[in-house]
Amino acid sequence: MSKYIKSIWLGIYTVLVGMKITIDHLFRKNVTVQYPNKHPLEKATNDKMPLNARNRLFVDMDECNGCNGCARACPVNCITVETLKAVPGDDVPPLKSGGKRSLWVTNYTIDFAKCCFCGLCLEPCPTAAIKMTTEFEYSVLDRKELLYKFSTMTDEEVKQKKEMWNKFQAEKKKADAAKKAAEAKEKKEGEE
Repeated sequence: MSKYIKSIWLGIYTVLVGMKITIDHLFRKNVTVQYPNKHPLEKATNDKMPLNARNRLFVDMDECNGCNGCARACPVNCITVETLKAVPGDDVPPLKSGGKRSLWVTNYTIDFAKCCFCGLCLEPCPTAAIKMTTEFEYSVLDRKELLYKFSTMTDEEVKQKKEMWNKFQAEKKKADAAKKAAEAKEKKEGEE
């Protein structure tokens, strides 16, 4: 009989322990954020982002040197950087900070549909060209709108730079072939 009463008491006790969380939340203030009227994130200042920020990225193409550090650091491969070497004698503008630029960044894209907003791409950038903005609303009707392209070059300029690079490479190969032919000729004459 005591075992029966003990089992009933244990059942009632476990229900009360389980209901404790429900009873606590019954008398607490609501935590629901009325989104369009109130923003869930604290306001960000220009120099410091909140710790819980998962904001959109921005790339300053005047600072980007095309090192590909951000693309290598990205765990989900949402960053694509295409570069092209500058031809000697080409008028390459310096970085905004004054550093030398040796690569043209022909295409820089970030696919925000893949991005996990971890911020790992911010650290390896030597010129601090990639930054988080204060924009955190990502609603779009078409997924293609989440593919952001950053570039200071038009398609015509990219085509022109590629042609210049190919021409430079062809001239270099021709010069190397002429040099090898001259060396072979000298070696042959030296043997005779």
